[in-house]
This record gives sequence, C-alpha cells and structure tokens, in this order.
Amino acid sequence: MLEKLLHITKKLWKRRGVKALIAFVLLFLGLNLAVPLKVRPRYSTVITAADGTILHAFLSDDDKWRLATELDEITPVLRKTILHKEDKYFYYHPGFNPVAMAWAAVRNLTTGRRTSGASTITMQVVRLLEPRNRTYASKLIELFRAMQLELFYSKDEILQLYLNLIPYGGNVEGIKSASMLYFGKPPQLLSLAEITTLTIIPNRPSTLRLGLTNPLIVQERNRWLNRFRKTGLFTSEAITDALAEPLDAHRRALPKLAPHLSLRLKKSHPNQPVIHTLLRPNRQAQAEQLVASYVGRVRAMNIHNAAVLVINNQTMAVEAYVGSADFLNGYDGGQVDGVRAVRSPGSTLKPLLYAVAFDKGLMTPKTVLNDVPTSFSGYEPENYDRQFYGPITVESALANSLNVPAVKTLQQVSTPTFLGYLKKAGFETIKKQSKGLGLSVILGGCGVTLEELTRLFAAFANGGQVGHFAFVAPDQEDRPAKKSRLISEEAAFLITNTLTQITRPDLPNNFDNSYHLPRIAWKTGTSYGRRDAWSIGYNKRYTVGVWVGNFSGEGVPELSGANIATPLLFSIFNSIDYNSTSGWFRMPKSLSMRQVCSETGDVPGEFCAHKLVDYAIPGVSPYHRCQHQKAVWTNPTGTLSYCAHCLPEATGPESGNAVQRFYPNLAPELIAFYDSRRIPYPKIPPHNPACTRVFAQQGPQIVSPNDGSEYFINPHQPQQLQLSCQADNEVKQVYWYLNDKLYRKAAPTEGVFFSPQAGPLKISCADDKGRNTDIRISIRAE
Repeated sequence: MLEKLLHITKKLWKRRGVKALIAFVLLFLGLNLAVPLKVRPRYSTVITAADGTILHAFLSDDDKWRLATELDEITPVLRKTILHKEDKYFYYHPGFNPVAMAWAAVRNLTTGRRTSGASTITMQVVRLLEPRNRTYASKLIELFRAMQLELFYSKDEILQLYLNLIPYGGNVEGIKSASMLYFGKPPQLLSLAEITTLTIIPNRPSTLRLGLTNPLIVQERNRWLNRFRKTGLFTSEAITDALAEPLDAHRRALPKLAPHLSLRLKKSHPNQPVIHTLLRPNRQAQAEQLVASYVGRVRAMNIHNAAVLVINNQTMAVEAYVGSADFLNGYDGGQVDGVRAVRSPGSTLKPLLYAVAFDKGLMTPKTVLNDVPTSFSGYEPENYDRQFYGPITVESALANSLNVPAVKTLQQVSTPTFLGYLKKAGFETIKKQSKGLGLSVILGGCGVTLEELTRLFAAFANGGQVGHFAFVAPDQEDRPAKKSRLISEEAAFLITNTLTQITRPDLPNNFDNSYHLPRIAWKTGTSYGRRDAWSIGYNKRYTVGVWVGNFSGEGVPELSGANIATPLLFSIFNSIDYNSTSGWFRMPKSLSMRQVCSETGDVPGEFCAHKLVDYAIPGVSPYHRCQHQKAVWTNPTGTLSYCAHCLPEATGPESGNAVQRFYPNLAPELIAFYDSRRIPYPKIPPHNPACTRVFAQQGPQIVSPNDGSEYFINPHQPQQLQLSCQADNEVKQVYWYLNDKLYRKAAPTEGVFFSPQAGPLKISCADDKGRNTDIRISIRAE
C-alpha cells in the first residue's frame, strides 16, 4: 500500500501543473509573511443604549463619520440588493472572479479603453483599505490582498467591511453613517427604496448628493428598481411600493445624549467602535430633562449645576448618568463630570459609620448617646442648626444627622477601622488621603464622588453587599459587577429602617404634600460652607444619587441637602418608579427584638420603669444591664450624702440617721450641659464635710485647654485662655492651679479665664472630694 502511494506521488510530482500550484502556494505564503494584511479601519466611536439605539457618536480620529455596521444590522434585503448590484458571485469566488476579469480584459482590449475593472466586493474592500492609483500593477496587488482577505476573514465579515467603508461624499463613509445621517434610522429599519438609494450612491458620490440632488437620485434609484423587477430580485408589489416612496433625505445631527458617560467610555474603551451601555434611553432622557428643568428653577439662587446617577440594584447597571445640567454651557462648567468630581460629602457617610458600630457590637438603634458640646482634643463639632439636644437615641441621631454623636461613635469605632470600610466600599480619594484624615472625616472632612456615594447606598439596598457598577454590556465589561460583603445584612436593614423615617429635619420644607413623597430610604448632606448639597436614596429596585451645587466651589447660603437636593431626588424617583410594586425590605430572620430601657437603650435593670422594643443582632449587640440610676445614702432631709466610710452605723428610715435615695447616674458632660442650659435635674447632695476619706475615683476632666497643645500669644496684645472642666454631679467646688499654685476656686460649670505667659505650663484641677487632674501645655510668643 505504501509503495502504491509513493508511486502515485512521484507521478503527480512530475506533472508541471502540480509543481506550479505548489510553487504558487509557497510564494503566496511567503509574501503573506513578508507583507501581512493589516485591516485597521478607523471607526467612529458609537455609544448605544441598552435597547441598541444610538446615544452618542463621535467623529473618527481622521474626522470621518464612519460608524461600524454590526452583522445583525445587515438585513437580508440589504444583503440581496448590494450583492446583486456589486458582486453576484461573492459567496463563490476566492476574492476575484476569473470569468469577469477575462471578460473585462477582452472589452478593454477591443474598445481601447478601460470600460470595466471586474472588481469584486473583496477587491473593493482592499482598495478602500489601501487606496492606490488605478493601474495594472495596483490591480495585481489588489488580487494578492483580496486572497489574503479571503484567507483570514469570512465572507460575512468581508461584506461587513465593505458596508462600513463605502463612500457617501464628504466625510461620510459606511452605510450606517449614511443611514443615520440622512434617514435618521439604523440600517435594519431602512425600506427597499432607501436601501436602493444608499446602494447606488457610492458609485457616484460626487454627483448623487443626498439632500442636494434628491430628484436626480430618485431617477437613478427608480432605474435600478426597475432593473430589479426585470431580474425578479423582489416581488412586483415591493418594487411598485418602492417606486412610489418619496425620498426624504437630508443631513441630520447624530444624537448627543449622555455626553459625560459617552466621553468617559470612549476614553476607557479606545479600540471599541461600538460601546453597548446599559443606559435606558427613556430614563436617561427623563433624568436629563428633570435636571435641566430643576437647575433652571434654582439658578436664581446662584445655584448652577447638578448631577444624577440612577442604579438598578439587582443588576448594578447604570440606567441614567447625568454629569451636569447642560454639557454645552461652558460658563458654568457644563463639561465637568459631576458624577466623578471630588467633593466634600457632608453628613452622607454617617449611615455607614452607625452600621459598622452595629456590627462591632457597640450599640443598637435605641442606644442613648449624649448630644452635648464636646471637645475632641481641640476639635469641637456643632450641629447644622447649632443646637444641642442632650440624650438622644442612635436612630434619632442618624435621622436628625447630629454631629457630636457621630464623632463620638467614630471615636469608639476608631478612625482607621472606619477608613478601612470606606476603602473597601471603593472610595478612591479617601484611599489617597487616609494618612491625613481624622475625626472630621465623618462630617465631610474628606473627598468623595457622587459615584462612590451612590455605590455605598446601593450596598444598603443590597443587604450590605457592595459591588462595581455595570456601565456597559457584560461582553464588553473589563470587570464583572460582582458583589462583596461590606456590612452585615442585619446592620443594612437597621440603617434602611432608620433612613425610611419621614419625621426628620431633612424632609424638604417646600415639597408638596405627602402623597408626592416616594417610599424610599434616603440621607442628605451639606458640605462645609454650603458648597455641596447631597441627597442619596434607594428602594428595592433603584438607588439614585443627587448632587447640587456649583463646579466653581462657590458656596450659597440657601444650599442644603434637604431643601435643594432632596426635591430633585423625589422627582426622579416619582418619574422612574412611582408607586413601585417591587415590595419593601424585609427584616432578616437572624435579627431579633428585645426590651430595653428608654433612658439608656441598655437591657432593663431593676430601676427601669419605662421600656421600649429595640432590634438586636444575636451574639453581636451589647448586653449591658442598665444603670441609669444609682443609690446614694443621704441624711433624712436630703441635704448631705454619705459614702461607705462616713455612713452612720444605724441606717434606714426607722433609724432617722440615713436614708437611701436614687439619683440619675449622669455623665459629667451631660451634667455640664444641664447646668449651662439651666435644665433642672435631681442632684446628689454635697458629701458629708466631716468625712476624712480621700476619693480614688477619677478627678474632673479638663476640657479646655487641650492637653499637649501649643498656644501662640501676641505679647503686645494680651490674650486670655479659658479654663473649663466636667465633673460628677455631686461636685460643688473645683480648684484651679497654674504651675502648682492656686489660681482660683469656682463652680464646676463656671468658665475661668487667665492671661498666659510664654513657656511650659502645668494646669491642675481638683474637686471638693480631693480628686485631681493635670494637663500640660506650651505657650509661645509670636
């Protein structure tokens, strides 16, 4: 058998035709390696919506409208028409048609001039990719390139290239460009008459000019339609309808929706001719219209811009993206992308802080915090309205966006821990700033973007899981929209439950009656200096982020998250998801309910008369027994108190010597607050003056000056520093010492002033129980 095969091979090798064929193949492969074909059309970038409609289109880098036609846009009628006119045997030849070339050669020789080039669609693609002078040498190169094209590309891909590159006059190339620019529709929606029109123009682009020579184009179109009738390419009825169709072709502008996102995606996908976004065209148009209209109304207040982001919580798809009120308004910075601009977040980070505190077991929604003036090593935050509210629950502190409880909570959680959560949530600027950030971060002392804040609140909507947004279709996305756990499902529900309350100060004063109020959880924020107004809200289906302000950074007295940003948030929710039927968030099965004392939010003790129901995370939430009252022995008249050292031997009501009474167990900071506001509260009587016991408990807390700080004074303009402290409520007198010398005695809540001298200074404060506290500061002359 093997001998037979060798014999046949030898016989074939002796034939010249076989040798020539092998030599040709080897030559072709060698040339292919030496001069490979480079198919790199420079397409215009097209941004499409989720339904495939064009949102935005850009000129190619050589200033051409060259929109890429996708394979599914080449309809059977378009394919049939173009092949019948240009290359009937396209699917059968290897890139060139030998019969047509021979016939063209005969005609050219007999007539003495070139009457036909016999170019196939493949050869025309080569000519469009590599334009050359029309010579026989060029024809040979085209033949070689055509075979290369056929070797590496399918017939459909070659036809697609042809339709993308054919000229239509001026800077318009490709059938999709002509279809969109002159008929305002994509190729798959073209009629037979329109397809025929676009089929004949590339042969005469200088004379058949759409919009300018329409009558001439109609004559040529009808001539070809009648030829199609004769050959039976289409039915007679279809041809009759096409002949009667008027030509409504004129130059149109391509869509320019979502300009900020379009520019962003064009930059991030530089080699992608068609970028399929997940934007909903109706939703995008609604959002753009609402933003433009709203900014038009608030412009009288010197507020010139806004940005909006709409996210689908289930898919993390970006369904609307509005970077500014008017992209074309250069005066107000319309081309700045407000979705990615770094701004101060105001109070919008507080929900995450309390969620972390819930997960760390530091508190529950009913835990009571003290909203009183507090100095955090010199940092003295105030509330938005410059008022303090004393004891307040965590949920009320969050719903009312109080600042001191938030800073206290951050101090408990620790700034590095909280920054770690922000980094995990994707706050890029905070990652860069983290080394220099302190307690002020919770009140807006950092940089964030609307995109980052919206992603954070989408995590609350997704049960505590944070994920990347999906801007484009999955097959074009560099990274999938996966979600990872940021906070627990229980903490996310507790935050949502709090942010759903409508009895809160950030409900817009001028918003229409409650029937216009969408059912959402939302949080507002206003940055320092009233430069940024935020309102981020979510329901089961959507998360919407809103920023309002000026890109110049100019503050406006009327600017606030509640009254300026929230009305726009409500309008958008009422527009995209009014009366949503998607349900509401359900309490996780792992979350439990328990009774707590209304005074502290702790588990009730024996003295807790008023109780509330509170949420708790089993095994995580704190389980402290309430101690909001403490027992104190006093004389029968309640004018003196006794400690265990000086308590009379015979006690009780019958003895007449001492009586046990109960007093509020108040923190020194709350006592100072009550005293400064003249708020009455039951005070522990002065301690028995005859007692000689020295107390070992902590002495008064010096809150001013700040321990370890440096203070600069001007010797020519003497200044004074204030001495202040916080002490237990049984303390009636404190003593101030400067460098161990008595300076003055005063009431615990009294502010004492002194004139400092340059140099180191030791400040001491002792109470009437013998307890003492020292701090050291440094005074320097400027």
